Amino acid sequence: MPLTDVAIRRAKPAAKPQKLSDSGGLYLFLTPAGSKSWRWKYRVGGKEKVLTLGLYPDVSLADARGLREDARRLLASGVDPNEQRKAASAAPTGSTGESFEVIAREWLRGRPWVEAYSRKVVAWFENDVFPIIGARVARELKASDFLQVARQMEARKAFESAHRVMQNCGQVMRYAVATDRADRNPVADLRGALVPPPEKNHAAVVDPAQLGGVLRALHSYGGTPVVQTALKIMPMVFVRPGELRQAEWAEMDLDAAVWSIPAGKMKMRPHIVPLCSQAVALLRELHRHTGTGKYVFAGHRSSTRPMSEVAVLAALRLMGFDKDTVTGHGFRATARTLLDEVLGFRPDIIEHQLAHAVRDPNGRAYNRTTHLDERVRMMQEWADYLDRLRDGNVVQMRVA
Repeated sequence: MPLTDVAIRRAKPAAKPQKLSDSGGLYLFLTPAGSKSWRWKYRVGGKEKVLTLGLYPDVSLADARGLREDARRLLASGVDPNEQRKAASAAPTGSTGESFEVIAREWLRGRPWVEAYSRKVVAWFENDVFPIIGARVARELKASDFLQVARQMEARKAFESAHRVMQNCGQVMRYAVATDRADRNPVADLRGALVPPPEKNHAAVVDPAQLGGVLRALHSYGGTPVVQTALKIMPMVFVRPGELRQAEWAEMDLDAAVWSIPAGKMKMRPHIVPLCSQAVALLRELHRHTGTGKYVFAGHRSSTRPMSEVAVLAALRLMGFDKDTVTGHGFRATARTLLDEVLGFRPDIIEHQLAHAVRDPNGRAYNRTTHLDERVRMMQEWADYLDRLRDGNVVQMRVA
């Protein structure tokens, strides 16, 4: 049976050392002198090893179990917990502030990300990176150390996440170089070494007649005003679903017909979404329901949070659209295709409105207001075109 706090307190020393077993290889080692220490028994390459986790009661039963799980995750990632401890102990005196984890957490605190994305990145570091290289001195890390992290993620087929984690690790190392705690960024040497993530295309409707049917279904949905409006406006503005869900009234200027999305929500690039007259009308109506709160598309249970990530997806499924037919993200591909092939807008204008990185002939990134007048015209023509499709007019005349 697993140990209890009562059993531990009642345990008395004997003439010989005692092992009070808990679970998962964890046990309390009781010496004849009365000292109690937590230890974890494990195997590496068929050889039994023991990791000391601390003295009781300084380390409680719950703490010991947590430390055991941390060590178990390390072992699962291919790292011997005892060897990692030796490496950390061998680090030069005064180098604590130069460990990769310390530098990474310092870098993370300065990221102006939305809360949900910040939690996701921190979880990546805590679950995949820190257990393997967190205690290492950043200056001593090599490309092979980061490759070990990536390979562990690839082993569970998290190929796309592995690429993103390596990008973040590279940014941490660049920050370490900038703060004189590393000489170079070894992550850059991994170019071409990672397994490419499989291509993932979001289901998109690009046939005008089929799109007309989808639009009629979206406009006939009988859910809450928030979800109704989200479904109607999503094809018009073709932003990412997360950007729509997180929209705030403070970002909306309905008189100027502009939605200004801050950089923290847009991969560090602010973005302007010109609002067509149809979108402005929908938002003014929705303002009657959610205008006193922060979020445009407020949650059903709490106005202090945006609507659920699955609200729109659930509505699409209720209407009978499966994931291979219609997705919220797919409306971006729909707009990209039909704005080019049917309405005849320049691809670079479309890419700007999709918030993709577009560069001028000199290689410089365009700013958020580039071609804004043309984008305003494009967004209105796009909304008018969607209205015609919804009304059954599917004549495909390409604009000259």
